[in-house]
Amino acid sequence: MVLYIAIWAAIILAGVSLLGVALFGLRNLTYGKSEPLTIASISSPAVILLVLGFTMETWVQAGIMTTIILFGLALLGLVYTGITNLIW
Repeated sequence: MVLYIAIWAAIILAGVSLLGVALFGLRNLTYGKSEPLTIASISSPAVILLVLGFTMETWVQAGIMTTIILFGLALLGLVYTGITNLIW
């Protein structure tokens, strides 16, 4: 019984902390303390997961595809910065 309470408490704390991060991110964006590109790049995994989660059969498949897509984007970013450093 205590294990179930601890699991739900951890899930609730994680949800509350994510909500706090989102709210403070929006506040900083409206006050001009954050760049919109920074907010977009940080929130892109959540957006990709939500889009894939509602379009694929299961959320597990959506999570795996999100991971693969983000690894691919990171690889493209590394290749891009490597090429631009060679040129300049």
